[in-house]
Amino acid sequence: MGSVSALTTLNFLMADVRDGLGPYLAIFLQGQGWSAVDIGVVLTIGGLAGMLATTPMGAFVDVTTKKRLVTIVAGLAVTAACLSIFYIPGFGVVSVAQILTGVAGAVIPPAIAAMTLGIVGPDAFSHQIGRNEAANHAGNVAAAVACAGFSYIFGIKAVFFVMIAMAVGSVAATLVIREADIDHEVARGFDAKTRDGGASGVAVLLKTPALMILGAILLLFHFGNAPMLPLVGQRIEALGLGNAVFWTSVAIIVAQAVMVPMALLAARIAERFGYAPLLFAALIALPVRGVIAASTPEAWIAIPVQMLDGVGAGILGVVTPALVARILRGTGRFNIGLGAVMTVQGIGASLSTTAAGYIVQHGEGVPSALGLDFGLTGYGVAFLAHGAVALVALALFLATMRRLPLAPEGGVRRDVADGAAAATPA
Repeated sequence: MGSVSALTTLNFLMADVRDGLGPYLAIFLQGQGWSAVDIGVVLTIGGLAGMLATTPMGAFVDVTTKKRLVTIVAGLAVTAACLSIFYIPGFGVVSVAQILTGVAGAVIPPAIAAMTLGIVGPDAFSHQIGRNEAANHAGNVAAAVACAGFSYIFGIKAVFFVMIAMAVGSVAATLVIREADIDHEVARGFDAKTRDGGASGVAVLLKTPALMILGAILLLFHFGNAPMLPLVGQRIEALGLGNAVFWTSVAIIVAQAVMVPMALLAARIAERFGYAPLLFAALIALPVRGVIAASTPEAWIAIPVQMLDGVGAGILGVVTPALVARILRGTGRFNIGLGAVMTVQGIGASLSTTAAGYIVQHGEGVPSALGLDFGLTGYGVAFLAHGAVALVALALFLATMRRLPLAPEGGVRRDVADGAAAATPA
């Protein structure tokens, strides 16, 4: 197995590791007798820790030449944190474990992105990112199916064993990646003309308008996108429309399954047509998703809603790191830039859940106050409101697209197989 194949395998296996227990944590803690308030607090602690750590971890990945070791240690740290939750599910231990999970989870994406850039080079980066993202989403589907199947037989503890198995596999895949195949200067965004030195990471971020524009677009997108699935599940539970856990699980699997072909397709479209049609498609999918979600309260609506999530998220999983790499090419600050963009995304997603809750509670009377009567509940208003935020993101993109490097990739692709680098036409 060559380094590129090992990189793809790593993305498949790390899918279930980097986010810790994810949605299963609340279920496990509820079974341990935790209150909803305490569960919400520890989830917030983990989210804030990850958000605060993302940019510093990106800067760390820029300077370290031990990216394989960083990936291994972070994956093992998440696994250790989850095992501590399993054996000692007290508030203090869980809180510390969530902080560790948040910090470790913040370093894994930039570390993998950096290894990818350092192995294949900038011209083949979007192509390999497409493969990485497809493998990651396929790993999420496999993990969700495994957790569902084994938990039916063994209970919630099966989730922990699935994670351990994938963590061990991810360590093995990382070790197969040859250290000699990683050009650490290219991995941080330097090119042939600029191999060292340069401005500080923060200075580069503040002096790069294109990066700020991309960050603003993604903040608005994730503000609109993040509450959609939780709101669908809450509406099913609140209105007694069916088993909310079942429909949420089905929706997650559907979304991840759609993201696999979308990630591969996005990479091909980027190589041939550039990034403009991809960003347009991702941004327009979200308001359509909001309209569909608001159209009916039936539980099955979760499936088409999440299919569109697969379109938007599948595209942006490829476009975001690829555009950041292009914007910061030659600066040597790719990973801190990617970390900063991920932090901004996290801010948008974090703020959106509070806004969505407020709209659900108080938004039902808004259409009537405006002289309109759509017969919408607060949930319907929330879906339309968050979909409308994506239209603002789309307007910003259309107004500023000339300032973004959206053209197709050109030049030479650097392919690495079994340790040998070869130049082939891009």
